[in-house]
Amino acid sequence: MTERLLQFIWQFQYYNNKELRLDSGENLQVISPGQHNLHQGPDFLEAKIKIDDTILAGNIELHIQACDWHKHAHEGDKNYNNIILHVVWNNDEPELAKNIPTISLENRVSKFLLSRYDELMRSSLFVPCEKMLSQVKELVWASWKQRLLVERLQRKSETVQEYLEQNQYHWEETFWWMLAKKFRDQSECGSI
Repeated sequence: MTERLLQFIWQFQYYNNKELRLDSGENLQVISPGQHNLHQGPDFLEAKIKIDDTILAGNIELHIQACDWHKHAHEGDKNYNNIILHVVWNNDEPELAKNIPTISLENRVSKFLLSRYDELMRSSLFVPCEKMLSQVKELVWASWKQRLLVERLQRKSETVQEYLEQNQYHWEETFWWMLAKKFRDQSECGSI
């Protein structure tokens, strides 16, 4: 198990989420796993959970071992003051769970998923799953390509919106900014 794999499992909720309980025994419901944070600080931001009858919103930190909380010196770091849940693979420090709500996922993740991950990581192929591509149905391919198109359009429109706001909604100025950005990007890639 790696922390990156644990983050992936948490983000896409690839664990058995039926009758979740904290390691301390309280009922847990994950309303939103949060947004994966790629910068310094907690692993997931703006998460929302329900512990028994209390709804909490805040950040979530993930570790392979619960003791990693102390190894990473989170207890003295103000970035970790708003942790509402500590997600661990193995809770090797149950005392910590008394102060920070903690859930262990080790017994909630499919062994098949883990073995498939190991198999793909050990593959010597350039694209580890390339032999499986022929098994993907045409409808899935079409849906995936459509989703990629939508995501690309969303990214581009966010850039246009950002430029518009900076230019006080002056469309022509925004157009020139976009054109200049494209020329800059092309020259950096050596295409011009």
